[in-house]
Amino acid sequence: MSFSHFDRAIAVFDFGSQYSQLIVRRIRELGFQALLHQPGQVGEIGRPSAIILSGGPRSTSEPDAPDIDFDRLMEYGVPVLGICYGMQLLNLKCGGRIHPGTTREYGPALLRPAVADGLMAGITDSQVWMSHSDTCERPESARVLAENQDGIPVALQWDDRMFGIQFHPEVSHSQQGGRMLANFLAMAKDPAKFEIGAFKDRLVAETREIVAGRPVVCGVSGGVDSTVLAALLHEAGVDVRCLFVDNGLLRKNEVQDVVAQFEEIGIQIEVIHAADRFLTALAGVEDPEEKRRIIGKLFVDVFFSAAGDIQLLAQGTLFPDVIESATSGSIASTIKTHHNRVSQIMELARQGKVLEPLSDLFKDEVRALGRAMGLNPRVLGRHPFPGPGLAVRCPGAITEERLEIIREADEIFIDALRRHGLYDSVWQAYAAVLPCKTVGVKGDERVHEAPVVLRAVASQDAMTAEWVRLPGEFLAEVSNRILNGVPGVSRVLYDISTKPPASIEWE
Repeated sequence: MSFSHFDRAIAVFDFGSQYSQLIVRRIRELGFQALLHQPGQVGEIGRPSAIILSGGPRSTSEPDAPDIDFDRLMEYGVPVLGICYGMQLLNLKCGGRIHPGTTREYGPALLRPAVADGLMAGITDSQVWMSHSDTCERPESARVLAENQDGIPVALQWDDRMFGIQFHPEVSHSQQGGRMLANFLAMAKDPAKFEIGAFKDRLVAETREIVAGRPVVCGVSGGVDSTVLAALLHEAGVDVRCLFVDNGLLRKNEVQDVVAQFEEIGIQIEVIHAADRFLTALAGVEDPEEKRRIIGKLFVDVFFSAAGDIQLLAQGTLFPDVIESATSGSIASTIKTHHNRVSQIMELARQGKVLEPLSDLFKDEVRALGRAMGLNPRVLGRHPFPGPGLAVRCPGAITEERLEIIREADEIFIDALRRHGLYDSVWQAYAAVLPCKTVGVKGDERVHEAPVVLRAVASQDAMTAEWVRLPGEFLAEVSNRILNGVPGVSRVLYDISTKPPASIEWE
């Protein structure tokens, strides 16, 4: 069940680039509304104020290369910017040619502006980030806006409202990319502003109108997304029934904390106690994808059994979830298997009974929405917690003993982060336990017990992440507390892997 297109938004068409949603994010950071669309939706985007065609992994020379209805695109009469693949596609549409490159250009390159106006206003020689293998041969009428260090045109203008750049201005590696996007947005036709307070008011009104008095079932976890969703429904005056599944894979005292958290908002939640069912189903299972499959399927079974007949189902799906799950025909690849819609939810979606009011937002925007609704900062600042729970922090077979080690070690780690004023400077932190034994000495005896891994990362949206340089004294304190206070642990490690190539979670 979709919400409005937000007329006068910047329309970004996704040709499969890993950076497509980052374009949307950068535009919103500049204060304007942007929405992501698939190329086949070119006639369904309302009244855009400008259009951007994203990059993509394909070559325009491939027989089945992604395309777009160019005539329909031009009917909007607004400025158009092609990025990487988008530039090559526009060049073809405007009478140019594309030549396959002998090597793929990926990484930093030097941008040398050839003009000082329009898209290049205020842009100087600087680093940009390339990711392509084909080269544009421009039509004679096209204007060269910039070249690379080898004198090859990497920015073109075909007419007074159509531009193309061969690099990615949306990534931080392109040093003046933000300014370039701002220059393009300055040409947009009365673009809609993105201001979270006004967005909240509109979302509340739209939610009330779409629900139209029908009862809503909402699954909650206590995380930022589901809490903001429930609060939004509550503020809209919706008759909402919130269900919380205790799958036995939660952190220490999680059930009590979540119940109290929602009571503070004025919402009563129903707790479904199903820990025994989950742990029984997971007994002896070591394959991480099989764990996720079991958890996802059982969660849906337990949830729908408790929910009964559903007129409307509300989900806290965010923008990255939509893209990574490759729903609605996205070109992007499936990454998170536990986000894929199972048959029951797909059937509800087919009937127009799935409500996802947060699906155009990033995590930090959801937090801003929660602040606009007056939610507790401690709740909004809570670190993300994965859908499969502690299962992704317990490589190997899941047992109650190993889960208890994670819970106790995690509580010590998170408590220390809060006491030392470090919690809010970390995107996500947790403890995991490894599926092996390591030798240790306790008292006068040698022991073989589990190693615990601590992980703390900094990120904006979980697409990339950097490990946090926590003080050595702090890590020593946490390690000492875990080794002396958590039975079954003989070693504490600190994970210093970045994403990519590592993921944030262990499984």
